[in-house]
Amino acid sequence: MKIDKVSEEIVSDLFMKGIDCSQIVLGYAAEKAGLTDEVALKVSSAFGGGMWCGRTCGAVTGALMALGMKYGHYEPDMTEQKNLVLGKRAEFEQKFEKEYSVVCKDILGYDLGKPDDFNQVMEKELFFTVCTKVVCSTCKILDEMM
Repeated sequence: MKIDKVSEEIVSDLFMKGIDCSQIVLGYAAEKAGLTDEVALKVSSAFGGGMWCGRTCGAVTGALMALGMKYGHYEPDMTEQKNLVLGKRAEFEQKFEKEYSVVCKDILGYDLGKPDDFNQVMEKELFFTVCTKVVCSTCKILDEMM
């Protein structure tokens, strides 16, 4: 499945079909990151919902994977490349944190790892009112950075 554009409506539709925030972000950036669509969606599939325990936002982890694929180091002693990717990570987080926390449970106000909190997120439809905006903002930041 190719994700070549995002909007709150598209993201909402993908959520309804079982595609998570981390997958949408990395899927969106796949071509720029040098990944196939299938690999992007598979590798990011366990990171949605802050790894489903409210930790680092899945959109953030998807973005960091994309930046790592584009700018990351892969051999020992690649100091310059490592510094480049760490700089990109810091730049991304600075831009992201102008609007949101990087922590899923801070964004949603609930910990997805707790059944009662998860039920509240579902009842209040926060994936469709909050997370859609977060995913779109994340993809916009990646457009600027990649």
